[in-house]
Amino acid sequence: MRRLIVATLAASLMLVGVAPAVAAGHSNRAPAPGPDSIAAIAIDAGFTELVGALVYVDEELDAGLVDLFLNGTDQYTVFAPTNEAFEDLYDFLGITEISDLPPELVLDVLLYHVTEGRRAANSVVPPRMDRSITTLLGASFSVDRTGTITDLFGQEASILAPNISASNGIIHVVDTVLLPLG
Repeated sequence: MRRLIVATLAASLMLVGVAPAVAAGHSNRAPAPGPDSIAAIAIDAGFTELVGALVYVDEELDAGLVDLFLNGTDQYTVFAPTNEAFEDLYDFLGITEISDLPPELVLDVLLYHVTEGRRAANSVVPPRMDRSITTLLGASFSVDRTGTITDLFGQEASILAPNISASNGIIHVVDTVLLPLG
């Protein structure tokens, strides 16, 4: 099963984005729930920086995020930054690891990457006008018809791999750590 998930993620990472599929009329509907949780997929697929950030806020703030995404049954959509996205953020901030930041800030950043419900690409990427996505932080970011996300900081992120199905939601892999700072 682990190899299947990693192979699926690797194949999905070769996608440029979701816009061509949406524009061509292909279905981006929500896939059926997968057997593994969001956290299990992230761990198995090597999202070490994202998992490290979850563990950091759990240890420092007792946030309960690892358990929520590993064992929880509620449905969430996670915009999961790659390890490279975190490394770009560290370079931008002049730090070497996530624990160089205050845990409260890291928690806000993590919550800004999650929305309630199981939202496939067809309910994230709009056909025409920009779509606003409200996150667990209570702040929003926008998505345009090409699948480009614009966060409150004004930076843009691309959805690299949409619709990775988990038992407790959907993961969309993104190439930038979204920032809830305006």
